[in-house]
Amino acid sequence: MDQGTTVRTHEDHETGDAAAAVRQARFGRLPEPVRPQDMVEERPATDPDPARDAYNPDEWLVRYCL
Repeated sequence: MDQGTTVRTHEDHETGDAAAAVRQARFGRLPEPVRPQDMVEERPATDPDPARDAYNPDEWLVRYCL
């Protein structure tokens, strides 16, 4: 026989059918689509700093200019 030729038997065909059935059961359906809203998580980059907004310019004017 030629080295490039392969011989397939009936058992090989049955094994191939069983493997194809297993592949079909595992990979036969596409996964459910993912919505774009579910792909993004929104979180603030930093925690809010309460001291940052504590300055009140009107209070400064009342205390020092009047």
